[in-house]
Amino acid sequence: MQAESAKGKVKLPVLITLGNPNTGKSTLFNALTGMRQKVGNFPGVTVEHLRGKAQIGGREIIVVDLPGTYSLAAQSPDEMVAIDVLLGRVEEIGKPNAVIVVVDANNLRRNLFLASQVLELPLPMIVVLNMMDLAESRNTVIDIERLASMLGAPVIPMCATSGEGLQDLQTAVDAALHATPAARPAIDQVLNAAAFGLAAELNDIDHPVSAPEVERALIDVGGYAECRLLSIDPTLGSRLEALRKEIGQGRSLATLEARNRYAWINKVVNVVEQRELASSNRADFIDKVLNHPVFGSLIFVLTMAVVFQSVFAWAAPVMDFIDTGSGTLGAVIDASVTSPLLASFLSDGIIAGVGSVIVFLPQIIILFGFIILLEDTGYMSRAAFLMDRLMRWCGLSGQSFIPMLSSFACAVPGIMGTRVIPDARNRIATIVAAPFMTCSARLPIYALLIAAFIPPHEYLGGWVKLQGLVLLGFYLLGIVGGVLTAYLLNRTLLRGPTPSFLMELPPYRVPNFRSVLIKLYTRAKIFLKRAGTVIFSVAILIWFLASFPQTMPAHDPALAPSAPQTAQLMLEHSYLGTASKSVAPLFAPLGWDWKVTAAVIASFPAREVVIAVLGTIYAIDAEDEASLIERIKQSSRPDGSRVFTVPMAIGLMVFYALCLQCVATIAIMRRETNTWRWPLFAWCYMTTLGYLGALLCYQLGSSLTSI
Repeated sequence: MQAESAKGKVKLPVLITLGNPNTGKSTLFNALTGMRQKVGNFPGVTVEHLRGKAQIGGREIIVVDLPGTYSLAAQSPDEMVAIDVLLGRVEEIGKPNAVIVVVDANNLRRNLFLASQVLELPLPMIVVLNMMDLAESRNTVIDIERLASMLGAPVIPMCATSGEGLQDLQTAVDAALHATPAARPAIDQVLNAAAFGLAAELNDIDHPVSAPEVERALIDVGGYAECRLLSIDPTLGSRLEALRKEIGQGRSLATLEARNRYAWINKVVNVVEQRELASSNRADFIDKVLNHPVFGSLIFVLTMAVVFQSVFAWAAPVMDFIDTGSGTLGAVIDASVTSPLLASFLSDGIIAGVGSVIVFLPQIIILFGFIILLEDTGYMSRAAFLMDRLMRWCGLSGQSFIPMLSSFACAVPGIMGTRVIPDARNRIATIVAAPFMTCSARLPIYALLIAAFIPPHEYLGGWVKLQGLVLLGFYLLGIVGGVLTAYLLNRTLLRGPTPSFLMELPPYRVPNFRSVLIKLYTRAKIFLKRAGTVIFSVAILIWFLASFPQTMPAHDPALAPSAPQTAQLMLEHSYLGTASKSVAPLFAPLGWDWKVTAAVIASFPAREVVIAVLGTIYAIDAEDEASLIERIKQSSRPDGSRVFTVPMAIGLMVFYALCLQCVATIAIMRRETNTWRWPLFAWCYMTTLGYLGALLCYQLGSSLTSI
């Protein structure tokens, strides 16, 4: 069975890419598929995978990139996905036609463990020996032909970042798609024979169980493979235990597997690899500096400061262009559409609502561009190692840093990434702390308010900008909030020992320009898709609530209001104005009027919606085509005082830095913790922090400015 094409008629061959983390697997996937790829979730689990299309041998194939893993041992459902896919048990993918295992040429012993497990599956297999350029620079020589002979599979030397060896890989893939699986001897013959025997018995009684799955159930006691077999037939527990005793003779099969596989791997590596003793080099010196508790921390903060300075300095011209284009388009619609209601719907509801969010796309691209570059060079792994000290102080380990780092893009994949944390207590603490990280949805809010109310002062000859420092401060506020939350949880509700942390530092690499562009394109597409769906829908809803009913409140005919006053009165007495005014007193101590209150409440589905709502509200009663920044700066209360002041704007940003305004995050927390207790706790806890933070900023700031 092969994956179905988009047309639903032609069955396309399926190629799987698999490998350890930090082997360049994603770069290889990007080289094969280009921009013809998408992110998806496997059915039934929240495990992300990449799927793309490639042209191989004159025909189109499906390429599925599985999450990085060190072995096929599965202790959770998401880890079992790799086995399910390889065995053809995921219906939407079907049975794979071939598999690529990406191996780091500089770490053969570690990487061949996973490769040896995949070799035992009945699939055509190709081993990609990646990072050959780095191996050669270290005077490491690998006998490719001998390695291929010992593995019983083609071995393709490559440098995925430069594309060297890509043509040879495509040729090997084309051959594998037409080949039948090679017969490869199992490393442990006794274990393999027992697994095949039990699988045959189970299949005889109509149970769809494969020998590799039975082998994993025998080895990984209490693992997902065993749990799934027991769910099929609860009586299998005694049979599995008897086989373990018979094969292991009192020893753990997991220990025997590791011993046997590494004995085989050592034999292979000793034959095919010649490595000179590594001497201290430039990379070692750089690591000593970057991993130093003082110098490394200082470099990390300075690096992030440069990133945030660039977000404002480089994005401004493009943002001005988009903002001007949105205003011009709105003016054209107002002038050409004869129906005032339709013109308002198009210009105030759609253009002003969605356009006010899209204008921040340049800043998001610049921010993620830097993050992708730092990840691809290998620096982010050093940052994770450095942050292990901070993580351990709050009761976590460096394993929590990667999910929290992912939350800077979006808390949803960050929370999903906590599955790599084996300890349930630390996993929940990380899940609750992750939403504090400043995700991309917060950036438009910060960018709007900082540009409007923080002066563009420059220091050190223009190298340091006050606006960039403020943006950095809010990112650090999110980090502090998450770390302190984890600290409190691990000393109260989730008390327990601090887990150990073992992490591999990848080699320093020059990023692949094409791969970086593909990742940026994917991030931008996700943001625009969000703007075109969730934000668009909310903008339309807010326009409707703010535009109806189309009736004027009673007034003295002698004091007929002007056109702008009429629009303002109709807005105040609309469905939106009436509902917002009823709850506005609750938020009045924060300096918010009913318009800001309406925008904040409407942004519960997604934080960035607040910009679209403000854009729609202020567009409806605007007298001119001024930008949203100018409109909020000029907004006033009935007594003539300004709504947006510096203390109020800072308080509003603090509220969004600390609150949990994201339905998707709440839903994924519910799914990952399998209870509503933690999502509800997180929402109440973070919303309370946000309210108190905004209250403190506004009241204290207003008191100081009035002195």
